[in-house]
Amino acid sequence: MIYPSIDELLKNVDSRYSLVIMAAKRARQLRENQVARDDSHIFKEVTSALEDISSGRISFERTKNGIK
Repeated sequence: MIYPSIDELLKNVDSRYSLVIMAAKRARQLRENQVARDDSHIFKEVTSALEDISSGRISFERTKNGIK
């Protein structure tokens, strides 16, 4: 089973499209900045991004041109 589940993730985001964009931007940010994390057991940036979305550590703001 995939964790976090899509249903759990969609509680924090309004659509699947927003979820994908948000996860991709966060994963790219983690990879580029090599953010030091306390949960070092997670090695994949996408997994870490989904964990951040699930726990509410990051949020999104809808703008005229996309997601910020």
